[in-house]
Amino acid sequence: VEIKMNKAHLMGWLTRDPEIRYAQNQNSTAVARFSLAVPKKIKREGEPDSDFFNCTCFGKTAEFVEKYIHKGTKIIITGRIENDNYTNKEGQKVYGVKILVEEIEFAESKRPEENNMDKDNRQGNEEGIVNIPSGVEEELPFN
Repeated sequence: VEIKMNKAHLMGWLTRDPEIRYAQNQNSTAVARFSLAVPKKIKREGEPDSDFFNCTCFGKTAEFVEKYIHKGTKIIITGRIENDNYTNKEGQKVYGVKILVEEIEFAESKRPEENNMDKDNRQGNEEGIVNIPSGVEEELPFN
């Protein structure tokens, strides 16, 4: 029996607002692209403190991203790693990877200034993990 596994779990912050497009196909499938900054556990002088991953998702997950995810949002993603290699205009091979996102979860509650609650009334636990904006439970791609 041959076992094949390609699963990535990442937690980080969006570096910019997601780019959303709709494919020109029969279903007008949503496609979302975003960059995720994942802090490094071990930091070396002169090197960035985070790794940056290009992420892509499709369909309902992309529609969810369009509605609820924006620059600075802390999320947890699950997906698979894919090669993102191409040849540039100078004919040189450029090597890269991208994450094809299968699941997204919020990794923190909304900021107090966003939900007009003071610190004592904030929802969520001490870590602020997985508080979901009100009214979106039916639309979550990971239910």
